[in-house]
Amino acid sequence: MRHPIQTGLCAYGMSGQIFHAPFLSCMEEFDFVAVTERHTKKAGARYPQVTSYASVDEMLNNPELELIIVNTPNVTHFEYAKNALLAGKHVVVEKPFAATDEEAKILVTLAKEQSKSLMVYQNRRWDSDFKIVKKVIEEKKLGSLIEANIHYDRYKMEPSAKKHKEKADPGVGLIYDLGPHIIDQAIALFGKPKAVFARVQHHRPESLVDDYFSIQLLYPNFNCTLKSSLLVREQGPGYILHGTEGSFLKSRSNFQEDRLKEGISPCNSDWGEEPEEDKGLLHTTQEGETIRQYISSPKGDYKGFYKAVYQHIREGQPFPIPLSDVLLNMRIIEAAIKSQENKMVVNLD
Repeated sequence: MRHPIQTGLCAYGMSGQIFHAPFLSCMEEFDFVAVTERHTKKAGARYPQVTSYASVDEMLNNPELELIIVNTPNVTHFEYAKNALLAGKHVVVEKPFAATDEEAKILVTLAKEQSKSLMVYQNRRWDSDFKIVKKVIEEKKLGSLIEANIHYDRYKMEPSAKKHKEKADPGVGLIYDLGPHIIDQAIALFGKPKAVFARVQHHRPESLVDDYFSIQLLYPNFNCTLKSSLLVREQGPGYILHGTEGSFLKSRSNFQEDRLKEGISPCNSDWGEEPEEDKGLLHTTQEGETIRQYISSPKGDYKGFYKAVYQHIREGQPFPIPLSDVLLNMRIIEAAIKSQENKMVVNLD
């Protein structure tokens, strides 16, 4: 018999409305019972069972709440996650996990002291594009990997309407926004690199935060490049892999987010089926035969993230994104910034 986790959201902005509330409300593993809305009260119109609080601290005083989702501006992640842990709650934190490596370590230590689960919201591990890339690598379809390129690009010349995303505060900028996603994917696929070399820059007129980065993760006999820019009008493949036997090119899939924005429930039976035009191109040699074909991806499904949260909290199963990966992610970000500042390779050993 299911024992739903009593869950509260720290904010009901875009991420709350799109990436969290639809899952918490349609999955039997959760009861979506609380939200913080500092100004306009919107959540009740769609989720009448939810209690709306004026502040996060007020919500944390609810003794029935078990899980808190920290989905507020980057600079507040550390404070709210810390306060939630001190209030005896399990915590899911959106990326970036914290503004600094030191803050991240404090949260990990505090979670252990409080005997509470602390998890980072890396939903992109449940995208169809990442799933097929992982499958191609694990099945050795390219032979020994020589090079991997992972891109996450957008085109946004104008500053964000969300002012907190354009202020030169700790934890703000593209490397903290999209960086944690593709860094996490590299960690999941390839593990810890030996060193980091990076360029972290801004090119938009009068921008105060970075809008471009290129991070080289240096492994023995292998190189992985992570790139993101807000000034890419024509996007190429999100993943480019080259090995001794062949290559694999795959577009970045965003159809789950698109459907969520359309208000489609993620609990529909056909959820996560990738469009036909998003197939990846595999060109390789297998058992002496040259193959060049477009291959379909497994279904993408962000419910997998929340199922893992439930299994971790209720059943004690290991969470698929270990905190060691989270801490390594923060180290790589800081190493990339240091590499840019000093024009040098930064060792991680």
